[in-house]
Amino acid sequence: MSAASASLPPNLAHIVERFKKRSDPKKRYEQLLWYAKKLEPMPEDGKLEENKVQGCVSQVYITADLKDGKIWYQGDSDAQLVKGLVALLIEGLNGLTPNEILEVTPDFIEETGLNVSLTPSRANGFYNIFQLMKKKALGFQLGMSAS
Repeated sequence: MSAASASLPPNLAHIVERFKKRSDPKKRYEQLLWYAKKLEPMPEDGKLEENKVQGCVSQVYITADLKDGKIWYQGDSDAQLVKGLVALLIEGLNGLTPNEILEVTPDFIEETGLNVSLTPSRANGFYNIFQLMKKKALGFQLGMSAS
């Protein structure tokens, strides 16, 4: 396990390791499509402008709920590969505290090898999805410190 994935939350570190074992871009895509199929359906009422990921060619939505101090995300996309990216991030970050999420740096994206396999616009979208998830975590953290 590399130094970067050692500092990742356990679920995300596991996902990174799984992708690192797949050197073939086609296998990485298959892995993403598998994640997309596993993603829980997102309620339509969450598909609002404030939950939309900006800078994505696809339609991507992310919601976040804080329960017992931990964040639980839901998401969806109209593109299967992007939906896989959403599912990967949700599985990797769900159940963490806002602070734990804010400590995750985007370096893990490169470690998965997906940045090489994805088109530049999809790789940028992956980063934007991650940034929106962090922004929502920050909102919860600020809300918790204000109370």
